Amino acid sequence: MTAVSVEKKVNGTSLTSEPRIDHRALAEAEAIRTKAAAEADAKRIKAQGEGEAEKIKAVEEAERQRIANERARMRLEKEQADHKAALAKKAAETAKSNAEEAKAKKAEVEESEREARQMAEQERSERTWKWGARGIYAVGLIIAAPVQFLDFWDKKRPFLVAAPALLEGLALVLACGAAWAVAHRRDVMPYRVGIMLGAAIAATINMRGGMTNPAIGFNAGLIGAIASLGGPIVLMAYEHGIAQKADGIPSWREKRAAEKKAEAEAEARESARAAKAEADAKAAAEKAAREKAAEEEQARKDADRQAKHPDVWEVADAVRSARGSRYVTDQIWAECWYLVTGCKTVGIRPEIEAQSRAAQAHMRTVTDAPVLGPQSLIKSQMSSRQKKDPNAPDGRRNNGGTPPVRRPGDTRPYSTLARTQASIAKAAQNKDGGES
Repeated sequence: MTAVSVEKKVNGTSLTSEPRIDHRALAEAEAIRTKAAAEADAKRIKAQGEGEAEKIKAVEEAERQRIANERARMRLEKEQADHKAALAKKAAETAKSNAEEAKAKKAEVEESEREARQMAEQERSERTWKWGARGIYAVGLIIAAPVQFLDFWDKKRPFLVAAPALLEGLALVLACGAAWAVAHRRDVMPYRVGIMLGAAIAATINMRGGMTNPAIGFNAGLIGAIASLGGPIVLMAYEHGIAQKADGIPSWREKRAAEKKAEAEAEARESARAAKAEADAKAAAEKAAREKAAEEEQARKDADRQAKHPDVWEVADAVRSARGSRYVTDQIWAECWYLVTGCKTVGIRPEIEAQSRAAQAHMRTVTDAPVLGPQSLIKSQMSSRQKKDPNAPDGRRNNGGTPPVRRPGDTRPYSTLARTQASIAKAAQNKDGGES
């Protein structure tokens, strides 16, 4: 601080006055201290802010890392779940494949067993039929041979005793020949004719012997004739079945089943053909109906457009003709509308667009203009407010009518620099007043 001495004289005697305080210098010093304090506070606040920012950044980084870890965990869980689902699906598919394979193997085994049983049954029945036919032939031979022996017995001609062996042996040998022909895939018909001729001759001789020879009798001759025919016929029937089986000729039952199957397939094909024809007819009818409706709609559009927009229609019809189109399509109409009116939106003309823009501008003017009159917001804010009677009840609703309690420190204090500047201005004002 600097003190200024002012020399005064009283009755010729000089007096030295007390030093006065320089408020400006004091204010400058206070300002310097305030500035230094403000800079220190600013640095401290900056350091605190940086520290807080670091803390916030660390918290955010931790939160980001936590979220990343959570996402990684969720992704891992999803991958694990997908892996488990894939394994379960694969296991299910494997089990299903194994079940289908086991089912197929079981069906194959059952089919093979059924075929084996059928084959065994066929072999058994064929064996029974074979030995049964041969047994019948042997029984017929046993019955017919003695009848022929009695018929051909002659003491003067004993060689005729071999005639029964010739007649019955002829049918037997030809039956063996028929079996050979079947086994070697040869024509069996000659052997069958021979068998029937030999059997017929033997039966005729037996019948004649029974009717002419009293020693034989009619009954023995008749049964001998039946035996001579029955044995070869049964044996020939057996050989006939064997031949058909070897040649792959279907039996009557197989033919009947094949005919029924063919009839069912023909009926199915006919039904499918009829259903297809019906569906085609229905589709054609629906297509014709759609085309007719489209033509009617197109005719309505053309008439309406030609009547309401003749200028655009003239250009659109010309474009249609130039492009070789049958109708004025929506694309042609949109292009011609833009060519004639200059507007890309079909149905909007320049006068409509101008009217719309004028209406929009008027709406913006009305919306943005200030409110004048008693409802003006400016006047309501500038008008003087009447002081409220302190005894009047509180009109607020959200706090139950109780004003909030104000405590020291609720209002933010003025800054030190502002207080210093205010004190400087006040000191300067006081100084000017003292000097004056």
